[in-house]
Amino acid sequence: MKPAVRTAAALMLALAPGSVGAQGVDPGDDKGIIFAAGDPDMAAATKQALAGLDDFLALSEMPPSGTGRFKLKVKVRDGHVTEHFWVIPFRRAGTGFVGILANEPEAVHNVVLGQNIEFTRDDISDWGYTRDGHQVGSFTICVMFKRMSKEEADNMREKYGFDC
Repeated sequence: MKPAVRTAAALMLALAPGSVGAQGVDPGDDKGIIFAAGDPDMAAATKQALAGLDDFLALSEMPPSGTGRFKLKVKVRDGHVTEHFWVIPFRRAGTGFVGILANEPEAVHNVVLGQNIEFTRDDISDWGYTRDGHQVGSFTICVMFKRMSKEEADNMREKYGFDC
């Protein structure tokens, strides 16, 4: 699958309403995201996300009216390969988190779409939610828009309420 098509599919699944389990997602609909080592745009997006992570987690535990679709992007490692996936929904569990993997893996082979996974705060690379129909967070998605055609990115912005 072409990278732009894969990116668009990843965005649609990550932004679609409802939970993965409730949607009966076709495993062929999406792929995880592989950040190129040393990608400065993704590094900056991850840094921005992590700077606001505590506030996001507090908000996700007591969501105000008009908010929903809280999600985390999480690193999954398989040997020397790392891939990033949206986890929707998620919850705290002990000192870490658990949630449902919302993307089809492409490079790692130790997880599958729809699997419950456990992860730590150190595995988190992004977060996002909706507020009154607009996306908040999802900083790495904004980077991915730069790598899509203008038409594709504009369509995703309009359809899912991105301001980036």
